[in-house]
Amino acid sequence: MVNMAYAMGQLGAGGSGSAGGLASFIPLVLMFVIFYFLLIRPQQKKTKEHRDMVAGVKKGDRIITSGGIYGQVTAVEDTTLTVEISDKVRVKLNRANIAGLVQAQTQPAKKAVEPEKSK
Repeated sequence: MVNMAYAMGQLGAGGSGSAGGLASFIPLVLMFVIFYFLLIRPQQKKTKEHRDMVAGVKKGDRIITSGGIYGQVTAVEDTTLTVEISDKVRVKLNRANIAGLVQAQTQPAKKAVEPEKSK
């Protein structure tokens, strides 16, 4: 019985050692490639867009902070911005705390109300 187990152990270990190691390494590489395209690359793209947006902020832009405060930029320095959040209320904040630029929303055109015609 011991001889049979010894013989079976040598059959499985012969000759295919390097191919077995490479075959088990391929799924790991494939998983990394999938993670790169689904997680890492989009996050890098989003970070680059945010960095470019923060670098392009100028005086007069309307912004929203990461805390949810809307305001208008009144002064720009290297690392800080002065933002007016209400009449004569200004705060200084770090550029990194900008969540986004607020697009100027146009008011929808008001429809003229036509009086109903009486019959």
